[in-house]
Amino acid sequence: MSHNSPPDLLVLHAVRITGFADTATVARRFDLDEDETQELLRDAEAHGWTTYTAFGDTAGWSLTERGRAESERQLASELTSTRGADDVRHVYREFLPLNAVVLRACTDWQLKPAPGDRLVPNDHTDPAWDANILRELTTIDRALRPLIDRLGNRLTRFRGYDKRFTTALTRAQTGEPAWVDRTDIDSCHRVWFELHEDLIATLGIDRRTGPG
Repeated sequence: MSHNSPPDLLVLHAVRITGFADTATVARRFDLDEDETQELLRDAEAHGWTTYTAFGDTAGWSLTERGRAESERQLASELTSTRGADDVRHVYREFLPLNAVVLRACTDWQLKPAPGDRLVPNDHTDPAWDANILRELTTIDRALRPLIDRLGNRLTRFRGYDKRFTTALTRAQTGEPAWVDRTDIDSCHRVWFELHEDLIATLGIDRRTGPG
């Protein structure tokens, strides 16, 4: 049976995987009540786990180092209590080669090397070039579904990544190129980044020293 994570864990985890977000965005990440989310964020702030920052027209929450450590402690405890570590590790090992493909595809979506210059921006005027990248992402889309099924069957909070990726890819395939790589919308790149962060946070992997 899939485990439902408690709201306090989900709130800290949502701040971790989004990086910086306002209260409404944090609440939406796991379909939480916004008022409860605000209260939990304030409680976390009182513990020194979150901080609220405003600059210009932008404001939002981020984790402190103490908050990151507390979030990782909660995730590790949950993984132990649900006996899900082996399942998540197996999925992560299958995720890593797909991750290399996605990173290359996003780079190719942004850049289209020309003779003597490998850093020429892709202006999306070469349909064959873009179509090849979208085919690669379609392969990723198919491979992602069973991985998310396995994760979601262990921890409910992993559900939905595959549907979000498919939605973004469909929009890119129908003529909206931003949905491949923009970071300020729920693009393929954004969804994939969050999933990667979710996996390494859940497994307690340090990006600087661990695989991927």
